[in-house]
Amino acid sequence: MKILLLGSGGREHALAWKMKQSKALSQLFIAPGNAGTASLGVNVPVDPNDFAAVKAVVLKNAVDMVVVGPEEPLVRGIFDYFANDDALKNIPLVGPSKKGAMLEGSKDFAKQFMAKHSIPTARYKSFTRDSIANGFAFLESLAPPYVLKADGLAAGKGVLILDSLSEAKTQLEEMLNGMFGESSRTVVVEEFLSGVELSVFALSDGKSYKILPEAKDYKRIGEGDTGLNTGGMGSVSPVPFATPEFMEKVRTRIVEPTIRGLQAEGIIYKGFIFFGLISVGGEPLVIEYNVRMGDPETESVMLRLDADLVDLFDGVAKGNLSERSCRHSPQAAASVVCVSGGYPGSYKKGAAVSGLEDVRECIAFHAGTRANGEKVETAGGRVLALSSLADSLPQALEKSYAAAAKVEYDGKYLRRDIGKDVLP
Repeated sequence: MKILLLGSGGREHALAWKMKQSKALSQLFIAPGNAGTASLGVNVPVDPNDFAAVKAVVLKNAVDMVVVGPEEPLVRGIFDYFANDDALKNIPLVGPSKKGAMLEGSKDFAKQFMAKHSIPTARYKSFTRDSIANGFAFLESLAPPYVLKADGLAAGKGVLILDSLSEAKTQLEEMLNGMFGESSRTVVVEEFLSGVELSVFALSDGKSYKILPEAKDYKRIGEGDTGLNTGGMGSVSPVPFATPEFMEKVRTRIVEPTIRGLQAEGIIYKGFIFFGLISVGGEPLVIEYNVRMGDPETESVMLRLDADLVDLFDGVAKGNLSERSCRHSPQAAASVVCVSGGYPGSYKKGAAVSGLEDVRECIAFHAGTRANGEKVETAGGRVLALSSLADSLPQALEKSYAAAAKVEYDGKYLRRDIGKDVLP
């Protein structure tokens, strides 16, 4: 089977690495890929949001299946583009329809969906410029801190958590006036939930589903979860507090009602669902949906996924996912992300990366890299995710940090406390 994987980050490198292990895979194309994916398949210089260019790659290379890594092509409707094109409609695409992708593309849609299908989440209301007075009143009814979310995609920057009521009102007004462009023309205001977060992932064929290993990621740039939010500074799997009893609550109260709700609304959904959860007093609630795998959680999850990923994708395409095997390794995985100096603010690109050949007992998943001849250079904020599997989480973390110490480039930064909050 020839597969085209769309995307260029650490998530895509990890997916490519896992797919490469399948005997069913004959050739892998990655668009546009990075310096790491180049060792697993053929990188194609195509923007995943340029659907006509994607089509050309698919037809030129007789691609049998397309797997979508990032959210933007899904929210823009690439599934529907394939389904409505005579030359593409018989080529399976792993990813939800445009309506299904609204679970991530619109916070307001997602909250309404959860309310409609009795899926536990924080209390909320949505506001536009015309209803800003009601927004102020709702903020006054909440206890601090205050959570404001841009309705649409905002490159991971559309969520504000504020301690001051006056500041929350000011920021609500600024968001509605275009702080995040069209993404914040509607703003969701919700109550703050205090608890411990985790990420749960399911793969669905529209009827059945398989739950993948859960993970916990670390978003803040600074140790002790301080500083600005990032795309993710590391991840661990499994999550110790996600006991079988807790995960059964997740399955029955959140995952199954979500799948049933999508079916009830006639929404075509053939792909990953990311459940951003929080445990409040041992009870799981949904913070957000994503319609793809998380990053850097994927780098840990794929290490623990004891299954043929291409076979699972084939089950999605054929609608018989329930018949496929999806086991979880009992071992632990840890991923430590090395970023560019200055990230998540401004940072330089083009720094030479050295030491990759010295990485042992660990996989260096590339995120923001590019090849320059025989050399590897930095090309993004998050550069590498050093990911390890071991019999225990402390051992996995030790291996990942040892590997991270061998990799060098100008401005390298990483957090030293990944996983420490869940260690006994």
